[in-house]
Amino acid sequence: MGDSMGKLFICGTPIGNLEDVSVRLLKTLRRVDLIACEDTRHTAKLLARYKIKKPLISYHEHSGQEREAYILKLLREGKNIALVSDAGMPGISDPGAGLIKKAIEEGIPLEVVPGPSALVSALALSGMDTSSFVFVGFLPAKEGAREKLLQELKREKRTLIFYEAPHRLVKTLQSMAKILGEERRIAVAREITKLYEEVRRGSLREIERYFAHNPPKGEFTLIVEGDREEKEVDREKVLAEVKMLIDKGMDKKEALKMKAREYKIKKSELYKSFLDEYDD
Repeated sequence: MGDSMGKLFICGTPIGNLEDVSVRLLKTLRRVDLIACEDTRHTAKLLARYKIKKPLISYHEHSGQEREAYILKLLREGKNIALVSDAGMPGISDPGAGLIKKAIEEGIPLEVVPGPSALVSALALSGMDTSSFVFVGFLPAKEGAREKLLQELKREKRTLIFYEAPHRLVKTLQSMAKILGEERRIAVAREITKLYEEVRRGSLREIERYFAHNPPKGEFTLIVEGDREEKEVDREKVLAEVKMLIDKGMDKKEALKMKAREYKIKKSELYKSFLDEYDD
């Protein structure tokens, strides 16, 4: 691994079940010189499970610039380092993003070792639309900032994905019900891949009331349905956009399909309107 400058390996780790590791992850952890981890005690359990002995160094949101600078110095000196978080992929709602950005700025080689993802796993379990989605991560802790962001997301058509801590879950659900509407559908997944894995589905009103009477435990991923409020569509505007795409070289069928999906119009209806407007 590397002759001069070292390489930073961005390693996805299990989000709960320690059996969710890849052969490549284990090989990487055995070959690097050092492992930078969110919590050395947590990572030590994974290493012990697979009989891996490597030096560990803590790197988390409170580590400060000195620790970051030290890790970068080791990489420049030729050390190969694995970056891991307590669960999932480093850099995603995780302090690892800062180190990754600085490594890129310094020209340090990077390699990603894919692993489990709470957001993708929860989305697959949710039953919500998976064709397009927006990952928001953690909402602000303060009510005002939280509701301001939710207001900005209120008319988002794509499925929304959030992370939340148990002690803030009820307040977050209350804010969502207030801003997004009590009938908006939600799937709340907790402890994914662990013994008590659970997905609770329902309206925001139903789910908020449930957790208000059943204290939340574990780590949560929230999958919220996108906005389904129908708005009147300007057919002439849509047809003009279809025509523009075709004039630019797009296949007519693909242009109609794209705009039908964008404006939530039946493709057959849009096709008929297009024929009436533009075809002889």
